[in-house]
Amino acid sequence: MSLFGSQRDFGLITKMNRALLKHIIEQEIGYYKISLENTQANIYGEALEKVYYDPIIMQCLITRGDQAVNLDDFGPDLQRTLSFAFLRQDLVDIQLVPEVGDIIMLNEDYYEVDTVRENQFFFGKDNNYTYDRSDAYGASISIVCDAHLTRADKLGITQVR
Repeated sequence: MSLFGSQRDFGLITKMNRALLKHIIEQEIGYYKISLENTQANIYGEALEKVYYDPIIMQCLITRGDQAVNLDDFGPDLQRTLSFAFLRQDLVDIQLVPEVGDIIMLNEDYYEVDTVRENQFFFGKDNNYTYDRSDAYGASISIVCDAHLTRADKLGITQVR
């Protein structure tokens, strides 16, 4: 049994990270979750027009990639990748499960989620794989979504005044 890394320690770290995100870092995004019930798929399982729920305003830590301009026959195309790190407990509290295809809005730009990673564990311990099957030690800290810049007209998401 570990001396450090209990659920009380994890609760303290979660409260400190939550305070950092909300009161010091203050980076807010709008998270658009895809509505599978309202999205019509064709016979191949593809959806030409996707329907999204209203955005959820959330705090996260953003790692910005470099901008790149791709020139082709249709003109210049701006490309950029970003990484959004969410506190896992915040997502659990609002019952949000990030998935590939969801949309994240930042500064009127829209980013489509490519990958969802959950590989940061408190004290390096995953409480799902402990030898004594005790969930008293270790926990998942964050969920990181990697996304790329996409066009708003492609999504069909428009701001209505």
